This record gives sequence, structure tokens and C-alpha cells, in this order.
Amino acid sequence: MCVFMGNVSKAKLTLMGGVMKFNTIEWINGNIRIIDQTLLPVREEYKDIETVDELIEAIKSLRLRGAPLIGVAGAYGAAIAARECMSINIYDEYVDSLFLKIKKIEESRPTAINLKNCINRSKMIINNILNENMPKDKKILADSEFQSFKLKIYDALMKNAIETHKEDEQICEQIGIYGNQLINNNETILTICNAGSLATSAWGTALATIYKAYESGKKVKVYSCETRPLLQGSRLTAYELMKKGIEVTTICDNMAGFLMQQKKIDKIIVGADRICRNGDFANKIGTYTLAVLADYHKIPFYVAAPYTTFDTKAKDMEDIPIEERDADEVRKFQGIQTAPTSVNVYNPAFDKTPNKLVSGIITEKGILMPPFVESISKYLDQY
Repeated sequence: MCVFMGNVSKAKLTLMGGVMKFNTIEWINGNIRIIDQTLLPVREEYKDIETVDELIEAIKSLRLRGAPLIGVAGAYGAAIAARECMSINIYDEYVDSLFLKIKKIEESRPTAINLKNCINRSKMIINNILNENMPKDKKILADSEFQSFKLKIYDALMKNAIETHKEDEQICEQIGIYGNQLINNNETILTICNAGSLATSAWGTALATIYKAYESGKKVKVYSCETRPLLQGSRLTAYELMKKGIEVTTICDNMAGFLMQQKKIDKIIVGADRICRNGDFANKIGTYTLAVLADYHKIPFYVAAPYTTFDTKAKDMEDIPIEERDADEVRKFQGIQTAPTSVNVYNPAFDKTPNKLVSGIITEKGILMPPFVESISKYLDQY
């Protein structure tokens, strides 16, 4: 298990418009600083990540989670990988080692496409420098030239990571601005998992729409599905909404249908981990169930996500890989046995929802409406 190095401090909140912002990820003294989300809501601690292995451990253990936030972390991770390779003085060994480290980061979570998209951007930067700056005969490089070359790659990756971080903050705020247009005063929103400030650099995706509605003076109430088996809804979404003064009620996942039947839900807004070119999407397990129930009860069902969540190569949901996690996440909770030790467990982290159940997709460029093949194509053409 990774031992995080560096200072550990109490979580800090800064103003974000009329609400509060978590410093979910920062670059401080050459390290990635994150809030350890496995400790919430009991303890609020920041921890430093110094190495690629520590970053991978943080992503896999969900200390660091949320598709957009993992993407930003991946961009910083590519820079850390370049730093770790600085001592390698053989060209081919340097290149192979750098790309291997970056590949390991990319593979740490298979479903969330933001990580892959941000890593691909880092790879492109490296390849551009390799193609433009290297002589055909690599052996003629002097030691000083090779060191300068490696520094150029590190600096370019660092610049990209900072830009990716800033872009994520700006994009998520824009998602909130557009999503606010869908929310009326005194409405009640249902959501699942955590698609808020803790899942991004700032604002969130699904919760950004609620934060902007709240900031504009609207009265909004939220029901948060607890999100079994790791309770990201009750541990994280309820936690951050309460921190920001927004009324929230936590429910067990299997209570959602009854709430809809009682006409207590006006809209459902969720995040996404991967969106296909036709509008099919993957999100936290339980999302598909909500979409089916919303369709039956005629409740609008919206997805909120940035462009980095779109998989341009995925035609439909059949192209989405689904991560399966450890069985003990279901058999136990925080070390306490909740099921027989030998019982069989099926533990997919995500499910897939077809586009016909989606009312609209809230993006930083506006709200995409059906038919999604056309609206998504036009949206992606802007990038």
C-alpha cells in the first residue's frame, strides 16, 4: 500500500460564487495535493502524491475519484512520470519508461474516459516534441542536450496539466450556468453518486447546475441516493451540499421509485463517466434504474458532463467497458462484515443507460437534445 508523503492538513474551503469550493486537487511544491475522499465525511484531510505509483493507488482506492477530476490528475501524473524519468540517460530507455508509466496511469480506471482523453493529450505533446526536436541519430546527443530535451518534455507536460486544471474549472462552471436554465424555483432534484465539487476541479457537473440555481436565488431541494456499495451519495454528495447550505435528504437507492410515485421528484440530474456518440452513457451503478423509473413516471432525466467525458470512438453502449471491483466492497463496509465471507458477489462499478431514456445532455456549450447522434456530432465538431 502506498504511504502518502508530505504534509497532511485539515480540508480548506474557499468561496465559489455564493457557495463554497473544495480544493479537491492542487499542485503544491511539486506534488499533487488531494482531499482523501475515503475519509469523508468523518475526517477532512489533504494528502500529497509524489509518485506515479502513489497516484495509481489513490485512483484505484478512490481516494481520488470523479471522472473529470481523475482526468486532471492524469495530466499532472504525466508530468510526474516525466520527472521520474529524468535520471535515465539512454534515449530509448527513457522513452519506453515514460510511456509505460503513463500507460499505467491510463489503465488505473477503465470506464472513466476523461482519464484516457487527458492522457492522450499528454502523449500527443510528448510525441510532438520527439518528432520535432530529436536528430535522426540519437547517439549524437550530448548529455547536456539530452537533459535539456527531457526538461522540455517535463515543462510542456506541466504547462498542459495546469491548463487542463483551469479548463476543467471553467467548463464545470459553464455546465452549471446552462443547467440552471432547466431548474425552476422550488423544485426537487434527485441525483446519484457524487457529481459535485469533489468529483471535479470545482463546481462539479450535475451538482454544478444546483449550485448555480442556488446562487441565483432559487430554492432547490435535493434527494441524494446513498449509492451502494461505497456510499458516495450519502458520504460525499450529502456532505458537500450541507457544507454549502443546500437542503439535502439522503435516501437508500431502492427508495427512489417510491419517491417518484409520490410525485416528490421534479427532475433527475446525474453525471457520467463515458458518453457515446449516440448519447448512450455509463455512470455509477444504479443510474440505469433511475432512468427507467424516470421514463415510467414521466420525469425529465438529464446528464451533465464536459467534452472530456465523450468517447469519440464509441458508437454506442456496447463499446463501453465496465469496471468490476473487489467483492469485499459488497461483503464488507469499512471493515465490518455485512455478508457471508464466502458468498458470491457481482460488483460492477457502473451501468449503461440507452439514449432513449435521456431528456438532454448538459455541456459547457449548451444543452444537447435528441436526436443525439446529430447534436453530439455538432458539439464535438467544435473541438
